[in-house]
Amino acid sequence: MSAFAAADGWSAWPAPAKLNLFLRISGRRADGYHELQTVFRLLDWGDTVHLRPREDGHILRVGRPAAGVAAAEDLTVRAAKLLQMSYNMRLGAEIAVEKRIPMGGGFGGGSSDAATVLVALDRLWGLGLDEERLAALGQTLGADVPVFVRGRNAWAEGIGERLYALELAPAWYLLASPGVHAGTAELFQAADLTRDAPPATIASFLSGAELGNAFEPVLRHREPAVEALFAALSGIGRPRLTGSGSGCFVEFADRQSAQQALAALPAGINARLARGADRSPLLDAVAQYTTGASPSG
Repeated sequence: MSAFAAADGWSAWPAPAKLNLFLRISGRRADGYHELQTVFRLLDWGDTVHLRPREDGHILRVGRPAAGVAAAEDLTVRAAKLLQMSYNMRLGAEIAVEKRIPMGGGFGGGSSDAATVLVALDRLWGLGLDEERLAALGQTLGADVPVFVRGRNAWAEGIGERLYALELAPAWYLLASPGVHAGTAELFQAADLTRDAPPATIASFLSGAELGNAFEPVLRHREPAVEALFAALSGIGRPRLTGSGSGCFVEFADRQSAQQALAALPAGINARLARGADRSPLLDAVAQYTTGASPSG
């Protein structure tokens, strides 16, 4: 029996990964934050968050923690405590995360895990909050959290908080990670980061314009492992960086093409396939829970 069995009060909730199909920085605000433009693409693959309500009000992280992340700094713990304190909730929760999304890769693992905690505990605790209030809470935890709360592919602007739902064509992705942890704060301060790119438009993105990722030249220059991964992936398609992490991806129109590309990669590359999702599997889990079934990840 699983250590997190439904019979013992546990429920399992998906926390999908994401891609930034491009990322452009068009300016810097007076408060020091950068003005961004990006498109978030959700995937059908990611982490699984296990939750079990507690009567004593304690928020506990159990199971194997993320490497080097103290419980007090864990975004899932912070999300649970934020929700609890914001609405004077007397219940607590135990949290365990099955990590599949690599840390520091730009695939959104920490933000997605936090969003799943907010959305799932809202249901498990019976708060009944709407999407707007949950997304607002998520934004205080991180700029990427709201898109996971809302669960839809989106064009994003500002610091990532202005989201506009976007219909995207079906696609498969080859995801690859060089095992390098990219520090977001450090990258944003890089002298060679382009911060004054002309604003893009949704029309230009949908027309297939090459919009790029502002962090790509910075990371490729700084990290030989990232440059080597780009070189390897160039043999099977057009590699792109996702977010401000070191993870890369290549897009394909169908699964067969993606599988052939994966098989053609040199040995030793940490790569896998994932399908682009029309909507987050977390929304499906919420709908399942609402009908009375116990979600399972």
